[in-house]
Amino acid sequence: MSPQITRLDNGLQIVTDHMAAVDTVSLGVWVDVGTRHEPKALNGVAHLLEHMAFKGTERRDARAIAEAIENVGGHLNAYTSRENTAYYAKVLKEDVALGVDILSDILQHSSFDPAELERERTVILQEIGQALDTPDDVIFDQFQAVAYPDQAMGRPVLGESDIIRTVPRDAISGYMRSHYSADRMIVSAAGAIDHGHLVDLAARAFDSLPAHAIREVEPARYQGGDFREEKDLEQVHIVLGFPAITHADPDYHAASAFSAILGGGMSSRLFQEIREKRGLVYSVYSFLSAFDDSGIFGVYAGTGEDEVAELIPVLCDEILRSLDSITEAEVARARAQLKASLLMGLESTSARSEHNANYLSIFGRPFDTAEIVGQIDAVTRDGVTAMARRILTTTPSFAALGPIGRIDSYDRIVARLRA
Repeated sequence: MSPQITRLDNGLQIVTDHMAAVDTVSLGVWVDVGTRHEPKALNGVAHLLEHMAFKGTERRDARAIAEAIENVGGHLNAYTSRENTAYYAKVLKEDVALGVDILSDILQHSSFDPAELERERTVILQEIGQALDTPDDVIFDQFQAVAYPDQAMGRPVLGESDIIRTVPRDAISGYMRSHYSADRMIVSAAGAIDHGHLVDLAARAFDSLPAHAIREVEPARYQGGDFREEKDLEQVHIVLGFPAITHADPDYHAASAFSAILGGGMSSRLFQEIREKRGLVYSVYSFLSAFDDSGIFGVYAGTGEDEVAELIPVLCDEILRSLDSITEAEVARARAQLKASLLMGLESTSARSEHNANYLSIFGRPFDTAEIVGQIDAVTRDGVTAMARRILTTTPSFAALGPIGRIDSYDRIVARLRA
């Protein structure tokens, strides 16, 4: 059965994907607001708001929220990204009404209790501290900042510690009132779900949302450049990247296939050359991050202080070699990997609910598995090669963290990529 969609009078969209073989339901609310919608002075407020939504409402305190979902064996969670915030639950099919009630409660009637806020500031400061102690995480924030400097798209999702310590309660609640509106929300559910039943539940439960919210978004302006930080670590962590494509680009699947070929698995070029043949790294991979109006293609690697001097030239050589040597066999393998990843993921109710919400948000229509598989099957060697040239002949961004003394200069790296 294809996903079904209903838009309520207040603008809230509801999408369901019935799966006959399961007895559970994954349901959530995807809000079209994230880090890139924050003013600089409130960096981190979207993530802080996500935390505070679970810390009490007019009807439930934080413990009551946790007990309500866990009393029926369900679970509740959330995440914040650069472009959206998601609140989701997984429950047995008979507990869908409870799941909707909890989600609608925390998104409409959060109390932002001052004592809870002070405790949660400390929790998030600990989360920031944990990230700073995890160099293969923090390097991506540093890379994002050098790719998109001095703008919302380049700021960290967790925010700055000084802001988290001091952001006023009214600023958090005001951010929710001004950004969390019906027209920026999608309720998505997958599993043992009846569409009409969920529409009725949502229409009654989400009755206190403002109809419209602020929609000003600072455009993403890729710039690129160089960032390095000397730090006493066992490894050097590097990310080398380039401007890429948006979610809606017609060549999105060609870009995904190129990422799979270059650094998408154990058979990829980077893994085979850099880890298997030369033993320079434990971890190396490529990635494609698409946004509404921009995108990033990049490569991450972690290596030793002595090995980094060899790693950078080899990495640049492999990138250059990929511009004119991609084979039909590699493209066929990449298509198989993309299809398998998609179809295996769709066996999960959680993945389906997220796919449908994201697809509806980007394209305004339901996710169509056959359509996506067809688009992947249509990827050709010429299309992948063209995408590789489109991405890799642009201005690079480079970030490095750790014992960085033996890394080539940025200008030298650029010269290697233009050889």
